[in-house]
Amino acid sequence: MSDVIHELVIVGSGPAGYTAGIYAARAQLAPVLYEGSVTAGGALMNTTEVENFPGFPDAIIGPDLMDKLKAQAEKFGSILVRDDIVEMKLQGDVKTLVDGSGNTLQAKAVILATGSAYKEIGLENEKRLSGRGVSWCATCDGFFFRNQEIAVVGGGDSAMEEATFLTRFASKVVVIHRRDSLRASKIMVERAQTNPKIEFLWNTEVIDVLGAENVTGLKLRNTVDGSESERAFTGLFVAIGHSPRSELLVGQVELDDEGYVKVQGRSTHTNLSGVFACGDLVDHTYRQAITAAGSGCQAALDAERFLAGH
Repeated sequence: MSDVIHELVIVGSGPAGYTAGIYAARAQLAPVLYEGSVTAGGALMNTTEVENFPGFPDAIIGPDLMDKLKAQAEKFGSILVRDDIVEMKLQGDVKTLVDGSGNTLQAKAVILATGSAYKEIGLENEKRLSGRGVSWCATCDGFFFRNQEIAVVGGGDSAMEEATFLTRFASKVVVIHRRDSLRASKIMVERAQTNPKIEFLWNTEVIDVLGAENVTGLKLRNTVDGSESERAFTGLFVAIGHSPRSELLVGQVELDDEGYVKVQGRSTHTNLSGVFACGDLVDHTYRQAITAAGSGCQAALDAERFLAGH
């Protein structure tokens, strides 16, 4: 364990973590920012063109946007570490963190920006064709499917919301659900079922995503009789939920029933003094790059004020 006690450690990168790093570094806090060994840059590393992040009227590729945020955080003095935090003890005035290389750090304050992960179907070609027809975000990618026939997998509110939103662009949206009824709220179901552009495939699951360079179709299985079929689609939107990356926080920071970190009011304060949370780790609703970046700014400001008072 190093004798150095850092002012601030930021756990996680992506728009929230990097923005927290920018603000904290400009406040002369010399934050140590753990990007993650595999997840550095967050979900946008798997996104192609980002057209809705302010300041880029001609769009920007997701990894390029993250590279710019990373460079900006580093420019002002963030200390970037390409590793994971594997253990945290967040109670008390001095927090202790252990990284994947076995290094132990101490810090007066910690910002949690570990994000959330889209739940995947778990198919090999789903991953391979990510960004080439397979998406987990209608708001991010719907625009690229104008006048095309696309599929949405899921049966909850998120799936109904995604399907309804996608009808603005697609010629037809086919909702694929493995059961014969939806678990979505009544109002969301009614909205989707009365939309003439939405078709439902009941008792059906996706067992493969077809296409060499881009999605060309799906292989389907009927969950009742086991029969298999193929159907042409140019896009697949997976809307089966999110999982917050909060495994290391169980029993320390207060979480809600779904595993998201609870924060106090409109702030980023958790139930632990000196521990702040931001980005998709706390956000059930918006899950956009710009809202994550905004909450990363809030977390850095909250941490700065906390440290100034201690």
